[in-house]
Amino acid sequence: MSESRTSRRSFLVELAGVALGGGALAACAKHASGGVRPSPDRVGIQLYTVRDLMQQDFEGTLERVAQAGYKEMEFAGYYNRTPEQVRAVLDRLKLVSPSAHIGAQLLKENVQREIASAKTIGQSYITIPSYGFPSNAGVDAWKAAAAEFNRWGAACRDAGLKLAYHNHNREFAPIDGATSGFDVLVRETDPALVDFELDLYWATYAGQDPIALFGRYPGRFAMWHVKDMRDPQGAKTMAPVGLGTIDFKSIFAHASQSGMRHYFVEHDTAAQWPGGAIASITESARYLKQLLA
Repeated sequence: MSESRTSRRSFLVELAGVALGGGALAACAKHASGGVRPSPDRVGIQLYTVRDLMQQDFEGTLERVAQAGYKEMEFAGYYNRTPEQVRAVLDRLKLVSPSAHIGAQLLKENVQREIASAKTIGQSYITIPSYGFPSNAGVDAWKAAAAEFNRWGAACRDAGLKLAYHNHNREFAPIDGATSGFDVLVRETDPALVDFELDLYWATYAGQDPIALFGRYPGRFAMWHVKDMRDPQGAKTMAPVGLGTIDFKSIFAHASQSGMRHYFVEHDTAAQWPGGAIASITESARYLKQLLA
């Protein structure tokens, strides 16, 4: 399965349009205890998982998501709603939104607009879901992106927010024969300005061990995307949490080391799961609540 970065980037732009080297590594260690104990009462969801349902019935879908056991919402577009309207629905349903995925192009266009929206909704993070790196991007291109992230991160910091970056699999591919794009991004971004949202599925897909990443960069992973992997006949596919092969018990045991403050269930292909997206997210919430009890 290939990474679905282009489709998601287009999806976010469309919806939103309508509505450091060694010093950095040392700073990582200072943030190593910044995480919180994962709570079964704070299960979150990336709403891209239920995007088709959100398009059809925004408020009704959020209500169904809450009934499935979710408290924290990470948005991927607002479906023609203003930030004020989004906040009103969240307040009525007693939900919160710590983060939203905001396409890099939207930040290039007007970062202050996105900051204002996030503050109205009550979010703490603006999270970049992907970045348009050329397939042949070398170290300099990744360093340039990190510098841009630092600039956006400074704007977020000044407004009381923080920037984060969400990975797929390509960030872990070797570049220039020595390092990976992910390593460059973490080392070249200021921990005071930029956090990372580790997608556990895509990291595993790329052959990475999330626990080893936590050890290499402690305190940098303020958020996680939690989705499981099945590997029938060598073809990796997504699955509800607990119905695949990823060792979530061991990973969650390292939450504090990672710096994790929020975790969001995601299942990009949930609509194709037997019973549909709601069945998928209900199973994931059930598993996580049991695991973290």
